[in-house]
Amino acid sequence: MSNTATVRQNAINWFEIPCADLDRATTFYETLLGAKMQRENIGDNNIGDSMAIFPAEQTGTSGTLVKRRFQKPGAGTMVYLNCDGDLDDVLARVPKAGGLVLMPKTEVPGGYGHFACLRDTEGNHIGLHSH
Repeated sequence: MSNTATVRQNAINWFEIPCADLDRATTFYETLLGAKMQRENIGDNNIGDSMAIFPAEQTGTSGTLVKRRFQKPGAGTMVYLNCDGDLDDVLARVPKAGGLVLMPKTEVPGGYGHFACLRDTEGNHIGLHSH
């Protein structure tokens, strides 16, 4: 492992709040925040994963409500660590570090880069993101 550290402008690029009923959760947060959320499908449309994105400036940190097979409500919010320019290299190191890739590198709709999901050595689900 290198002795040099990569310093990024932001440690976190994204967050996800898992939900069982995306329509119900979207209505709750739209009502709570008084703002419309953008609906999108994630990855392969045949797997049924979908999300509702919280509104934010394009250069700001945002997040989403997500209904995904491997994320269950009540297990906690998933954060996405910033891997700008290094996503492929970071993903290659996941197994070597003792983790498991849960979702491979996937394009984010709307030109917002790529993401991947992993399980760390403690059982936490963590996201990785690169613009």
